[in-house]
Amino acid sequence: MAFKIISFGTRDNEISHFDALNKEGFEMTYKSENLSHDNIDLVKGFDGVLLRANNVADKQNLDQMAEWGIKYVFTRTVGYNHIDLDAAKANGQIVAYVPAYSPYAVADLAFGLGIMQNRNLSGSVASSNDSDFRPNPASFVPEFQSLTVGILGTGKIGLAEAKLWKGVGAKVLGYDPYPKDGIEDILTYASMEDLLKEADIVSLHVPYFKGSNDKFFAADQLKMMKSSAVLVNTARAEITDEEAIIAAVKAGDIKGFATDVISNEGAYFGQVNPAAVDDSTSIMAQFQSLYPKVVVTPHIGSYTENALHDMISISYKNFANALNGNSEENFLVKPEA
Repeated sequence: MAFKIISFGTRDNEISHFDALNKEGFEMTYKSENLSHDNIDLVKGFDGVLLRANNVADKQNLDQMAEWGIKYVFTRTVGYNHIDLDAAKANGQIVAYVPAYSPYAVADLAFGLGIMQNRNLSGSVASSNDSDFRPNPASFVPEFQSLTVGILGTGKIGLAEAKLWKGVGAKVLGYDPYPKDGIEDILTYASMEDLLKEADIVSLHVPYFKGSNDKFFAADQLKMMKSSAVLVNTARAEITDEEAIIAAVKAGDIKGFATDVISNEGAYFGQVNPAAVDDSTSIMAQFQSLYPKVVVTPHIGSYTENALHDMISISYKNFANALNGNSEENFLVKPEA
C-alpha cells in the first residue's frame, strides 16, 4: 500500500512539479488551503503531512495528529517556527525540513524590491495610473554604480544578493556576527552602525530565533539610516519592529520599506479580500495606507521554479529517508528522539 501524504498550501501550478518529482510513488493529496485548527480533520487517514509557512502545527494540532496515528510531520520550508518541536518529540513524531534551496530565489526578490523602492518605481507607476505624469523628485537617485548597499546577514541568500549588487557596480557592505573568509571581492564587512549610516539600501537576511532576536531591527537601527535610504525585508517579520518602521516612514526618517513578510501573515497571504484587512489598526492596513512608500509582496521569496524543485525533491527525499530509517540529515526530530 502506498504511503499517503497530504500537502497543504499547494498552489495549482505546483502540482505538476510535485507529480513529476514523485519518484518514490507516494500517494499525494493536495490542498490549496493552509493547515489550521479549523481544518485539522483533513489529515485523518494520512500517513504523512507536508506543510509550508503559515501552516499551524502547534501542540493542539500535533496532538490530534498523534491521536490519529500520524507520525510524519514535515515542512518544505527552511523556517520551521510553525511547528512545535517539543510537542512533536513528546508525541514520538518525526519532523524534517528543507535546510536550503536556490538562494537566488529570495535574493532576486530582495534585489528587485531594493531597486523598486530606491528608484521610486512603485510611486511612478501609481502616479501614471492616476494620470499624473510629472516626474517625482523621489525618483531622482544615484545610479547603481554610485549606490552603497548594506546586507545584514551574509549567509547563502545574503551573499547571493550581494553578488547581484556587485555585478551592477554598487558598493556592497556586509554585517554578520560570523563573518566569512574569502568573499572580499564581493563585499566589505563593516560594523552594523557604519553599514546603516552609509547604505542607500539595507537588506535583511537574518534568521529568526524565537525569544532571542525578536524585533532586533527596531527604532535604534532605523535612526542610524539615512533619510534617503530604503529598507528591504525578505527574511522574517519577527526580526523587525514593524510599528517602528511605520513610524520611521511616516516621519520621513527613511525613504521607504519593502517587505515579503509581515506579522500574522497567515491572516492575509493566500487569500483574496481577507476579513483581516478591515481592521484599520492592523499592521497590514497601516502598510497599505503608506503605499507606495511601503510595498508588500505575499511571501513569494521562494516562489521560483528552481526553489520549488529543491523544496519538493528534498521533501520527498526526507520522507524516503525516514521510511528507510536514515535520518542523518534534515531531521529536526528524529525517529529515535
